[in-house]
Formats: sequence, structure tokens, C-alpha cells
Amino acid sequence: MEKFVEILADKQALIERTLTLVVEKIEAAIGTRGRCTIALAGGSTPKPLYEALSTQALPWDKLEVFWGDERYVPPNHPDSNQLMARKAWLDHVPIPDANIHPMPTDGNDPDSDAKKYHSELGKVFQVPESEFPVFDLILLGMGDDGHTASLFPQTEALKVRDRSITVGNKDGQPRITFTVPLINQARCVMFLVSGASKQPALAQIFAASAEELDYPSRLIQPQGELWWLLDAAAGEKLKR
Repeated sequence: MEKFVEILADKQALIERTLTLVVEKIEAAIGTRGRCTIALAGGSTPKPLYEALSTQALPWDKLEVFWGDERYVPPNHPDSNQLMARKAWLDHVPIPDANIHPMPTDGNDPDSDAKKYHSELGKVFQVPESEFPVFDLILLGMGDDGHTASLFPQTEALKVRDRSITVGNKDGQPRITFTVPLINQARCVMFLVSGASKQPALAQIFAASAEELDYPSRLIQPQGELWWLLDAAAGEKLKR
């Protein structure tokens, strides 16, 4: 694993730097493998990144878009990660519908829908369901509690090692989420972290030792590149 940590002046600089890196990774993957597989993060931090991506001139038909996690709500629900990314980005570019792979959340059975998405990954990546697909790029956020995707502290989802997709749990509410081993197969993982409220969790994640089940982002150690892109408010204490 190659690890990179960058602390940018403010959130705008964070988004601009991430945009540059994401475009580079997309173009490199398409140049090398003929397509780019990308998994999107939810939350408020990446929204301006998606808006910026909507203005880029990229070979959209070569992009395959997935989500790293999703709230178990209908696709048109205001809390839907899919809806946010579509409104900010995907609805504004000529990407084929077949290249967009939202997590199913309409089966009234989170476990069954998680299995469906696991199967879909196997088909798109043309790997047996017993193997983990290798994403070109996975975008992640991090919560104040150190969670990422829907991998929350001290939850069962953190321990899943035999499949790509599982059910996460946030205060009793189910989520569909990538598992730790799937994320760690990626060629590149990028964390986007903004705000002073993230400082305590970041201190534990960057500490020499800490309890991984308390700070799930510590578990993310991909085979490829790991980028931590922080604004100054989030990364202030890491500079000392």
C-alpha cells in the first residue's frame, strides 16, 4: 500500500485537489483497462466534487458507477446517496443508464438486497461470487465517530470477510454497504474529510495503535493507493 496525506487550505481547495486526482485516476484507468470502475461516497462533503465532475469532458461511456453504501430508503428519498449523486452529477452527463449501478433498496429485505448487489458486482466485474472485485477508485467519507461507508463502530458489518456487500446498522436503521475486504482490494481509495469535528477521530485513526472496531476507518488498508485528503480544519492537529 502507498499512503498519501494532504492537508488543503479549506474545503474549496480540498474539492479542487480531489477533482484533479479523480480525473487523473479515471483517465488512467480508461487508458490502461478501457474503462474505469468507481464507487461513490454519500454525505455532504463530496457533493461539490460531483458538481465539479459534471462540468468535465470525459469519455462517460467508459465509466461504471457504483455506490459504497446506501441508506435503506427509496431512490427518490431526500436521504438517498444515489439521488444526491444523480442530481449533482450523473443526470448532467451522457453516461449510459446501463453503466450506473445503484444499490437496491426497494425489496423490503436488506439482507436479500445486499446479496443482489453482491451478485451484480460479480457479473459486472466478471469474477466468481467467491472473489472480490477490484475497483479502480473508491471514494469514502468519514464520520465524527470514525466510521466510513456504513461501517459503524462495534457493528457486525465490520467483521464480514466472506462477501463484498453486507448490511450495516446506524442506530437501528439498516444500510447496504461495501465490506472491508472489498474496499481493501481497490487500486485506489480516497478519503475526503472536512471540518474540525473530525479531529478526535482522525487522531485515533492516525495513532500508532487504537482499537479498530472503535474507529472503523483504521481498517481501510487497500492493496493500492490510500489517499487522505483533509481540509485545514480537519487536519490541523495532524500537522503538529
